[in-house]
Amino acid sequence: ELWGDAPPRSAVQSLQVYVHGLRQALGADRIETLGTGYRLRVERGELDLDGFEQRFDSATRSLAAGRPAEAADDLRAALRLFRGSPLADLAREPVAEVERPQLDERRLRAVELLNDAELAQGHHERLVPELERQIADDPYRERLRRQHVLALYRCGRQKEALDAFCAMVN
Repeated sequence: ELWGDAPPRSAVQSLQVYVHGLRQALGADRIETLGTGYRLRVERGELDLDGFEQRFDSATRSLAAGRPAEAADDLRAALRLFRGSPLADLAREPVAEVERPQLDERRLRAVELLNDAELAQGHHERLVPELERQIADDPYRERLRRQHVLALYRCGRQKEALDAFCAMVN
């Protein structure tokens, strides 16, 4: 998968050089040889994705229990683990093309949940411009549009809320 359908002739040797460098950087015990392949031993919670998922799950529980401030804190911490585009260093690799959309979806779900937490805390005034930016980035995301309508309504901007609703259903 590293090189797609057209691996170079030196693929095996290149991979061995990369693995040797990783063993030096990470420790020989972290990379296991399995037949003709390799496996990186990663401890539970060591990956940013693990930390993201733990914080997301905690935020979901906090929000359901009526603790939106706690949920917002967890979600902000989770979203800080996304630094740039997921798998950017593998931009043209097949594995990135498969995994990136799933990671982007996880990030967007966290953003939406953070919006819910902010709305539950009554932060609709400051959320309106943020929602407008989010909608500009992802105009077909229905949940963002619903949150925008609600935030506008709660700000006393009923006409704009109605206009946003009409734009959403049309």
